[in-house]
Amino acid sequence: MGIIIILGFLFGRKGNNKNLWMLVGAFVCSIIGDWFLSRMNGDVSLFVKGIALFFLAHVGYLVYALLNGKMHWKATAIVLIGFLAFFFLVLYPKITDTALMAASLIYLLISCFSLGASMGMAVDQTEKWSYVVGIGLILFSDTIIAFKEFVGYHTFDFLITPTYYLAHICITYSVIKRFEAAAIQTPNVTQ
Repeated sequence: MGIIIILGFLFGRKGNNKNLWMLVGAFVCSIIGDWFLSRMNGDVSLFVKGIALFFLAHVGYLVYALLNGKMHWKATAIVLIGFLAFFFLVLYPKITDTALMAASLIYLLISCFSLGASMGMAVDQTEKWSYVVGIGLILFSDTIIAFKEFVGYHTFDFLITPTYYLAHICITYSVIKRFEAAAIQTPNVTQ
């Protein structure tokens, strides 16, 4: 639904909205990544392929945020320190496959940079914070997945899907707010 809504704004509104293609691409990569993860059944190569597609999704989220602002380096550093500590203290001792370890670390890095870039967006505050919450929820969902897949901790598994879907809803809502703000700034004047 997020893709359909964003495409509606892309084709239904005038102006330079080409950066919305970044989000369409991110959502498509997420869908394909979900497909790989839902079929992995212990196959590490499918897990790595899924992570690679989610990496590409985060590239889309990152580029979109940077096209609408700049990197918030302080927030990025704080998030990076926390997630790198989590990776090396909690996940690293549990991951035995080298490709999976590398893919997980690279994915963790792009995720942190996506969140940092979202915090640096120079847009309407509702638009910005909806986007920040969306990216933050993806990181939250991914953290629960990491606990489930690598640590064997399952207490919060029930939150994976709802937070993941809510993340995409928040990102889509951010786009809706973008066009609401644009409509308020340039009202239609009939003569």
